[in-house]
Amino acid sequence: MRRAEKKDFLLDTAIRLFNRHGYHATGVDRLIEETGIAKTTLYRHFASKEDLIVAALARVDEQARDEMRIFVEAASEDPSTRILATFDQLALWLKDPEFKGCPFVAAAAEYGGAADPVFQQARLHKRLYLAYIEELVRAARIKDPKVVAQQLIMLHEGAIAYAQVLGTDGVAAVAKHAAERLIGERK
Repeated sequence: MRRAEKKDFLLDTAIRLFNRHGYHATGVDRLIEETGIAKTTLYRHFASKEDLIVAALARVDEQARDEMRIFVEAASEDPSTRILATFDQLALWLKDPEFKGCPFVAAAAEYGGAADPVFQQARLHKRLYLAYIEELVRAARIKDPKVVAQQLIMLHEGAIAYAQVLGTDGVAAVAKHAAERLIGERK
């Protein structure tokens, strides 16, 4: 396996383990056991476990936002319909057997200091996600785009938290219905 392939394999394995077991609970030894990659190789790619977590979160962020954008753009040309499509994409994620809640909220909870790089990476994801939703709202020419984008994000985040604790059945559809009403009121 080449150097870049090892790094990708480490990141993919770390993402899976962090999602299943948590950030603190997943030790470096467990990661080494799962990957078969030497500890020195791991530390050649990542100076610390926290650096690995930051890199893993950055990868999850990029993948999640890319998947959302591709899904939304394929759903419709209509800007308002694109906003609602974010809830359809959310529904797919909530139904994924690997869904364990928001990895960014989990990371922020485990690394709660605002100056901590892990917390900062989680915060960055939430800000970029909000910026994307605001972009959609502006394209739909909805009044008070900043406020509406925040409200839509709250519907997404609430659906994720609800699904994690109480189950996923119909949660995204309920959030989407609330979003339809919100958009209708602001047009």
